[in-house]
Amino acid sequence: MLPEEWNNFLERLDCKKDSEIWETDENILQLRHWASLRGQTLCRTVRGMMYYRRAIKLQAFLDMASEKEILDGYKAIAVPSEEEKKSHRSLYASLEAMADMKFTYVATCQNYGNQKRSGDRRATDILNLMVNNPSLRVAYIDEIEEREGGKVQKVYYSVLIKAVDNLDQEIYRIKLPGPPKLGEGKPENQNHAIIFTRGEALQTIDMNQDNYLEEALKMRNLLEEFNEDHGVRPPTILGVREHIFTGSVSSLAWFMSNQETSFVTIGQRVLARPLKVRFHYGHPDVFDRIFHFTRGGFSKASCGINLSEDIFAGNILDTSFLAVIFDISTFASYAFAYTGFNSTLRRGNVTHHEYIQVGKGRDVGLNQISLFEAKVACGNGEQTLSRDIYRLGHRFDFFRMLSFYFTTIGFYISSMLVALTVYAFLYGKFYLSLSGFEAAIVKLARKKGDDPLKAAMASQSLVQIGLLMTLPMIMEIGLERGFRTALSDFIIMQLQLAPVFFTFSLGTKMHYYGRTLLHGGAKYRATGRGFVVRHERFAENYRLYSRSHFVKGIELAILLICYKLYGAATPDSTTYAILSLSMWFLVCSWLFGPFLFNPSGFEWQKIVEDWDDWSKWISSRGGIGVPSNKSWESWWDEEQEHLQNTGIWGRIWEVILTLRFFVYQYGIVYHLHVTRDDKSITVYGLSWLVVVGAIIILKIVSMGRKTFSADFQLMFRLLKVSLFIGTVVVLVLMFTLLSLTVGDIFASLLAFMPTGWAFIQIAQACRPLVKGIGMWGSIKALTRGYEYLMGVIIFAPVAILAWFPFVSDFQTRLLYNQAFSRGLQIQRILSGGKKNK
Repeated sequence: MLPEEWNNFLERLDCKKDSEIWETDENILQLRHWASLRGQTLCRTVRGMMYYRRAIKLQAFLDMASEKEILDGYKAIAVPSEEEKKSHRSLYASLEAMADMKFTYVATCQNYGNQKRSGDRRATDILNLMVNNPSLRVAYIDEIEEREGGKVQKVYYSVLIKAVDNLDQEIYRIKLPGPPKLGEGKPENQNHAIIFTRGEALQTIDMNQDNYLEEALKMRNLLEEFNEDHGVRPPTILGVREHIFTGSVSSLAWFMSNQETSFVTIGQRVLARPLKVRFHYGHPDVFDRIFHFTRGGFSKASCGINLSEDIFAGNILDTSFLAVIFDISTFASYAFAYTGFNSTLRRGNVTHHEYIQVGKGRDVGLNQISLFEAKVACGNGEQTLSRDIYRLGHRFDFFRMLSFYFTTIGFYISSMLVALTVYAFLYGKFYLSLSGFEAAIVKLARKKGDDPLKAAMASQSLVQIGLLMTLPMIMEIGLERGFRTALSDFIIMQLQLAPVFFTFSLGTKMHYYGRTLLHGGAKYRATGRGFVVRHERFAENYRLYSRSHFVKGIELAILLICYKLYGAATPDSTTYAILSLSMWFLVCSWLFGPFLFNPSGFEWQKIVEDWDDWSKWISSRGGIGVPSNKSWESWWDEEQEHLQNTGIWGRIWEVILTLRFFVYQYGIVYHLHVTRDDKSITVYGLSWLVVVGAIIILKIVSMGRKTFSADFQLMFRLLKVSLFIGTVVVLVLMFTLLSLTVGDIFASLLAFMPTGWAFIQIAQACRPLVKGIGMWGSIKALTRGYEYLMGVIIFAPVAILAWFPFVSDFQTRLLYNQAFSRGLQIQRILSGGKKNK
């Protein structure tokens, strides 16, 4: 994937062939370092942060060296003799002392103690980093068993270590009153290690970050901002921009890179001044350590509500000292604003400075991005309910309050309202078309002439498809790299299906934000930061997107189909296209977005393997200890956790929102030929006989499976055959006696399928009651059938496209850059070679 850098690496190791690398342990270690420095790893972050120490030594050399030493060059001092190292008065010793006094780097790894005791190789790797970087300190939680009063109890210590003579040496050991992890893992991990930092300024760094020497040289300029005039109050948090270094990995990474770059530059610039509503949105920010230590701390660890812990707070740096606390836990930080909330509520001042930046790696795969956006949306849902938002809203003036709203939770509320508007529009059109009101409205409009209205709707529909959402991105690229580059990048993004990605992300934000508001239950979701060249299984995509995208996409598709069948305006193709084009685009994005952005998503062999894996997963039974990725039943139970932990009002709202599915049956049954244009309520009442009959058949099958399936397979099959024959006989009688048509059967599917799904949703909300009456097994069987049907509906178009080999190649070339495409081709060759062998 990086041929030029790889050849340079081989040259440095004096290896002529790739196979020679594996001949020595030293070469293997160098190879691991080389690969780590090109991913989002701890090694890369440590290397980047240690540039602060090198920058301090370089600047101190220029301040302290004589003219002769400056002429000799910095390298003459940086590579001293053994005598100079031992001499405490040498320039080398002075530079080392200055760097040690000004800079401390603490990496908090709460699992290091357990990893070391178990012989985990990761503990050895961390020790290797400490040996190579003498300023690096590691803080961890040591959990040991001690005997007190005749009883063995677990005791917890916060421990700080450093490397001495290639071994780890304990510096401090502080006994904790109990288990440290009472709230969210990431802030607790930071809070236990914060006591090991010192100085007046603190910078928190995440594991997926990097730094550059030229940026490290600017740090003392940034620290001087604490002494500058920034308004009524001195700054307590110095905002720093980020450089996204993962933009070249894939098209998705490029989309995220452009989106994040626009936010951390033009976005935060405006938030800081003139709006004065910038908070702490990212780890590179530099905190006034004393201010925040005396006003509630840095990371808020309250369980659930502080998934976005940092947004409530501030990195410790000063003209005299720089301390960097670095969290190498796998927890991603997305509740950044809470620290900023606390700082603002306690009369702090947050500024933003763009002359310095820190490297940042973003998620590069769709599943990683979706998990990240899901936990951010959940965190914002909890923020909406938090007292910090309430207090800030009441203490800001009107204009600052509006700015605060639209730049925090208002974005998620607006995203949710956009999706809800689509629902309201389609359900309204659906009701008007079935009730007959639309026919009268269309007739009146045509009589008066509605061509100007059609033209206006057509023109605005071109603007509404995400164009306005990309304006900040275009403006930022234009300011930094020129508007010609911005325009070309925008066109390329459209060709690489950026609207599909951003429309898909809208569904993620809407689903998780809305569910958190209704039921709470925000939780951490691990995303990972690996090299994303792996094909995601269909079952994995289904588990991740079933409730957030697939169910909603199919619901909107059914609404659009019903509107096409029964709407009075649909015979006019222009009108229907204007009304539904963007909505069909939304449906297709939600249903097929994961497969468009999935590596090798249209390769036939992968499709066959995906179907076998999904069929095995959905037919597997659950049980104690069975993970959700092995059984559909286990996954289904996990999907209902938010309903089991919600309150009575959460259940009531779930039932109320589910009632919309009964509209289909109520409206469509009156348009069946079998009703003979009877509009009385009796028709709707008789339609429930079909529902009752389906429930009876389902219950009989469920009881038959329990009674006969284990020992009397023949009896169970005879039972199913009898039910099938009975159903066919009833349909034949209806065809002959009641003028039932084939079209009525398809219309009945559109009418009664949503009704069945409504029963499932209500049963899940009222699970204890349904279990009490013995219907839970039938609901589970019905749900499995619906899941299987949804899987077939989504999988079929993907499988059909996979029949054509050029689709897979086109997808790879369209969605991924040259380096990533080369990686995919190599993966295919290797997998094919193994199978041929």
